[in-house]
Amino acid sequence: MTNSDTPPLISRADIPAALGLLTRLPLRVDFDRARARSAQATWAYPLVGLVVGSGMALLGLVLTTLGLPDQITAALVLALSIIVTGAMHEDGLADSADGLWGGWDPDHRLTIMKDSYIGAYGVIAIGLSLILRWSLLTVLVGTPAGLLAMIAAAMLSRASMTALMVWLPNARTTGLSQSVGRPAFASGGIAVGISILAGVIFMGVSVAPAVIAVAVTAFVCGAIARAKINGQTGDILGATQQLTEIAALTVILTA
Repeated sequence: MTNSDTPPLISRADIPAALGLLTRLPLRVDFDRARARSAQATWAYPLVGLVVGSGMALLGLVLTTLGLPDQITAALVLALSIIVTGAMHEDGLADSADGLWGGWDPDHRLTIMKDSYIGAYGVIAIGLSLILRWSLLTVLVGTPAGLLAMIAAAMLSRASMTALMVWLPNARTTGLSQSVGRPAFASGGIAVGISILAGVIFMGVSVAPAVIAVAVTAFVCGAIARAKINGQTGDILGATQQLTEIAALTVILTA
């Protein structure tokens, strides 16, 4: 293959492609081109976090300016993030909890994860995620620094998805993650670099503990997935996004 035949590492079309995949925003997307570049477009996942996180921060700013209590503001900000993403990451967390802890071998775990029904593990996982994120957002929405930290966490958590796709093979031959494809190492590096750079811009060097927390949490998620299902799936990626975002916000508040 000649250099002229090699697809570019970055394309402007990757941004709407990533937004079209990871959100429910009404965008005009060239789906043929998006499918052709689905693996390369994973570098733009942190930019999806930038859009989602900025929307959350803007809503939080407006509601606090109007005088709404932080508890109500945090609930509405959390609701916005779920609506914009179509609850796909929450769904991934629930399916991962049900499958990884409810199955007795990789095949059975993958079968459970693909099932549309939700079990006790999934309900508990979603409940805990909502409680934790609402509690964290309740503190963050009251200050400008907290609102910027929300954006940084949204970007870092989505970069962890790309990194996991680079690290682990697909656990099944069908599904969302398999259809996207496995990104090149460079795509993962760009995603991580963008999210860290944005974190420094928004938070300064104080973002460092959050970066470490995201890296450790993503590694643990990946190690569990590799041990239990021999790779990653779209559900694993969604669960990783949820858990790394919680880890980042927790460290930001306690650092």
